[in-house]
Amino acid sequence: MSESTIGIIMNGASGRMGYRQHLVRSILAIREQGGVELADGRRVHVRPLLVGRSEDKLAELAKRHDIPDYTTDLDGALADPTWQIYGDFLVTKARAAAIKKAIAAGKAIYTEKPTAENYDDALELARLASEAGVKNGVVHDKLYLPGLQKLKRLVDSGFFGQILSVRGEFGYWVFEGDWHPAQRPSWNYRAEDGGGITVDMFPHWSYVLENIFGRVESVYARAVTHIQARVDEEGRPYPATADDAAYAIFELEGGIVAQLNSSWAVRVNRDELVEFQVDGTHGSAVVGLFGCKIQPRNATPKPVWNPDLVDEIDYASTWLDVPTNEVFENGFKTQWEDFIRHVVDDAPHHYDFLAGARGMLLAEKGLESSRSGRRIDLPIISVSGARV
Repeated sequence: MSESTIGIIMNGASGRMGYRQHLVRSILAIREQGGVELADGRRVHVRPLLVGRSEDKLAELAKRHDIPDYTTDLDGALADPTWQIYGDFLVTKARAAAIKKAIAAGKAIYTEKPTAENYDDALELARLASEAGVKNGVVHDKLYLPGLQKLKRLVDSGFFGQILSVRGEFGYWVFEGDWHPAQRPSWNYRAEDGGGITVDMFPHWSYVLENIFGRVESVYARAVTHIQARVDEEGRPYPATADDAAYAIFELEGGIVAQLNSSWAVRVNRDELVEFQVDGTHGSAVVGLFGCKIQPRNATPKPVWNPDLVDEIDYASTWLDVPTNEVFENGFKTQWEDFIRHVVDDAPHHYDFLAGARGMLLAEKGLESSRSGRRIDLPIISVSGARV
């Protein structure tokens, strides 16, 4: 079988997500395994081009990982036909402008989310990409997690019967940065720099809910800033202007109610940093990043409320572990492979800029709900506009 090479611009590869997940755990891992195998057995090798503002930092990364190509000249990279895919891992504030350049250059585009700082800009990117005929994709990494893949199989198999509700808890304590360094960059807590947990997490909840359970039809949310002041990477105090927690109820098609809490100001008392409980008429499941436990209807205990007596039921022991009976690779890597197949082989890839715009719409409507105290309906959107 013949082999080929695809050039990938990696803009922002020196950042936290760009470096760990997209460069090291995805593109370099694909390089090490000998490329991506297509449906007909051909292989496509990957050739990354590191792009950023600091030539010294790029040179150090290139040397560390034996990458011959790096540059601070994004425009020059976009003009070079060697590079067919543009990957964007910049901070949200800088993303839309760079993606527009990539669209104009005719590159296939794969980007982190959110795709833009607001819904209008995100929808414009979807429209521009559609008009230009360029293939595009947005990170939907949570769908590739072992736990959520097990959950999707349960849904597709009919295990739950009629699904009634979804409860989700995500988050952990992010240190304020004074007596102990914070685990997240300080811009996450400044609204003026594109920070905020609603903008960060609601795009995730959008694609998780719509791809596993159904379209989000409405949202009622409360976004708050619990920690009012933090300390940045240089040890300077700054006011936290972005929300660090969001509590939301989403109504989904089919009458499913999803209640999801997201917080960077919560201490963890669960098996994993994100956990979902799905309840249905025939069974329930508790799912994390990796684990998945189920309780069928015919194995459900019968609690009786009596506050005067100690409850003798060991509830944890009444759940069954779903076995890991297949190999699950890093979700970022797997989606990169899917997108490369989409670009080279025209394989299906549904996680596009329009999906990114839906995520941004949910974030904006969530913030609107928080400000107004109202439940907000979400329209169905297309590149040509929205309809109720």
